[in-house]
Amino acid sequence: MAPADGPPMPDDIERELARSEPDYVVYVPTGEHDTGNEHFLVVDAPDGALMAFWTQSSYEGAGDHRINFARSLDDGRTWSEPRRIVGPSGPDDATPMASWGFPITSASGRIYLLWNQFQGMTDVNKQLTGTMDCCYSDDLGETWSEPQTVPMPRSAYDDPDPAMPSNWIVWQLPIRDLEARCFTGFSRWVSTAVRTRAPERAWTASETVIQFMRFLNVDDDPEPADLQVEWSPDDEALRVPHLDWSALSMAQEPSLVRLPDQRLFCTMRTTTGYIWYSLSADDGRSWCSPRPLLRRDHGLPIEEPLCCCPIYELPDGRYVLLHHNNDGRFEGSERGNTRKNRRPAFIALGEFREGADQPIWFSESRQFMDNDGVPLGPLQRIDIGVYSSLTTRGENVLWHPDRKFFLLGKRITDEFLDGLSVPQ
Repeated sequence: MAPADGPPMPDDIERELARSEPDYVVYVPTGEHDTGNEHFLVVDAPDGALMAFWTQSSYEGAGDHRINFARSLDDGRTWSEPRRIVGPSGPDDATPMASWGFPITSASGRIYLLWNQFQGMTDVNKQLTGTMDCCYSDDLGETWSEPQTVPMPRSAYDDPDPAMPSNWIVWQLPIRDLEARCFTGFSRWVSTAVRTRAPERAWTASETVIQFMRFLNVDDDPEPADLQVEWSPDDEALRVPHLDWSALSMAQEPSLVRLPDQRLFCTMRTTTGYIWYSLSADDGRSWCSPRPLLRRDHGLPIEEPLCCCPIYELPDGRYVLLHHNNDGRFEGSERGNTRKNRRPAFIALGEFREGADQPIWFSESRQFMDNDGVPLGPLQRIDIGVYSSLTTRGENVLWHPDRKFFLLGKRITDEFLDGLSVPQ
């Protein structure tokens, strides 16, 4: 993706920073090849601090993706200077780029960081084609081990040439399964060599399925190359028909929560203009066929353009669904125009309904934040509430990139949720 004509830095950075009314500010770009900030994962550190990981670059797809790390000792009010863990320092650094890092903390407090490591070969897209590499820290992120590659078996969705890496992304924090092992879903783009082809060559028609991985021995603190990973079978991959070409699957960016009856509930993004979901009754080993997410049984589907739509559990057992509450045609835009329709950000409140066909029912959606659609950064982005994470330590805070530029936190307060009513 080439940069747009817009300047990397706004004329009034304080005005732009304040547009979404953030409660916390984690990172403000300087303009020194750091104006692309996304895939923002904030999580509790072993010592009680907060730690943040994100992918930074000159702009998304620039080729200088790197994984950054920062810590906060005061619940997010102030943050350390970012530390680059892997990847190039900027466009003039020949180090291969590293993208979409996600952390796993073992029982002992060892912090593993895993990511998509570009190896110089591009299949679907150089941001997606790569090995799964990993390093770790035993001192709360002060130092990191040398990267190693985690073995990733070949899939029916990969290029038949074993030299070409897979195309994949993990985008949310893993959860613990019922045996306390780390479990997560991932988007797998089908190789250009074997994918179902659409009549039009649009990025929104790159065939994608959802699969799952389970880390079996993280708590034994193995070396990264010795991590044991259980992969879901290819014939169990979750597929959703593309809006225009039904033979082609477009299911991406799974988000997981545990239900009170121990089933797993997974939301996902699609091209249909709606969120879809799936259920697993056996701790993620098998899943029902995906279906549109409704407000309630026999209710209306919940609208969403082609954008991530995570679901998070709150400490009181309720759920919040972050989405954009439009089917892609926001303010007259075309469905595939993600430069226009990924705003404003809304929240719907969810509650478990025992015995219902769809086990979580949702309130109407309430606008949570917006940036007024003012474009920002080299790519002139307007998206908000994308590639986020949630912490729930005393207060519920959504951590998110605003326009993939600023890294911010915003409280989901009880007062905000009190106005939302879930059908009985």
